[in-house]
Amino acid sequence: MVEILHCERIVIMLLVTCIFISLITVPAAAIERHYVLEVTYQYKSLDCYKKLAIAINGSTPGPTISAAQGDTIVVDVINNLLMENVAIHWHGIRQRGTPWSDGTDGPFNYDLDQGIILSDWYHRTAYEQSTGLSSKPFEWIDEPQSPLINGRGNYSCSGLAPSVCNSTNPQCSPSTLTVISGKTYRLRLPRLTSLSALSFQIEDHEMTAIEADGQYVEPFVTKNLFINSGETYSVLVTANQDPSRNYWTSISVVSREPKTPNGLAIFNYYPNHFHKLPPTNPPPGPLWNDTKLQINQSLTIKAHQGFIVTPPKKPDRVIVLLNTQNKINGYVRWSLNNVSHSLPNTPYLIALKENMTDVFDPTPPPEDYDCKF
Repeated sequence: MVEILHCERIVIMLLVTCIFISLITVPAAAIERHYVLEVTYQYKSLDCYKKLAIAINGSTPGPTISAAQGDTIVVDVINNLLMENVAIHWHGIRQRGTPWSDGTDGPFNYDLDQGIILSDWYHRTAYEQSTGLSSKPFEWIDEPQSPLINGRGNYSCSGLAPSVCNSTNPQCSPSTLTVISGKTYRLRLPRLTSLSALSFQIEDHEMTAIEADGQYVEPFVTKNLFINSGETYSVLVTANQDPSRNYWTSISVVSREPKTPNGLAIFNYYPNHFHKLPPTNPPPGPLWNDTKLQINQSLTIKAHQGFIVTPPKKPDRVIVLLNTQNKINGYVRWSLNNVSHSLPNTPYLIALKENMTDVFDPTPPPEDYDCKF
């Protein structure tokens, strides 16, 4: 998937448009695969509420890129955003030496590989939010209006005109994952929310987590997978329940008292119709403030035997980072080691790629903090 960075004197990271790269590991003759990605503004109703969004090839999330191991992928990006630059980088693909464009394959057996994008959706634009965050008085962006599963959510349209919010719009019908009874699926779960931590679950199905952030882990079984901003997991799920019905897939906000409804999708057993709603109520998920479950998951994650990179006995450098919220010239700013970041006109990744060292301050940031702050 990709994140889009675009700038108009400031750079705003948008997590609304994503692309999956599916790596097919079946041996085959390597070929060159060519893709064209056209970035445009489009009106979308991802959670039934109509608003302007950024789309790739007309869709949000964007298209899937499929490739076999050894293939060369050539991607042409056409930027049709009128006032903004676009830079694309790839999550989950290790590109050492080309970090401006930034995976895993391995020792587990499964029948099919699927991606499920977990994201959130604000009705206010990024410009409105950044204006509030940089204003006096400070205006917090608050919770998102909807969590999305594969770009679909369901905002309550009560009291709103159908031209603004329409719950019958097919764009906001629940996304579906179709499975065949008895098959095992690897689900790749990137979490692209900007604020909310989530719990992910599939009704009546256990998940076996096998990978976290591109590294294989010792498998562990769970019914709820906690996943924080920017994290990625892979889980194995076997379609081993009653195949005569469909089941709910749900995400719920944790760690912050939620003001948004749960995100819902359909775990569809073929040959049931993929839009047939399950006969049960969606699972509510864990309590938002049940930290014990989250701590237990963190303690459970261990590197997979045979895939362990042994850390050095002594570090070459020790970097200590203290994250604070400061008042600077009357404005609320976040800081690391008492230094607040200001975005340059040229995005850093583009500047580094083009060796444009004169467009930003190259002074190294502090590697420790003053305990007086």
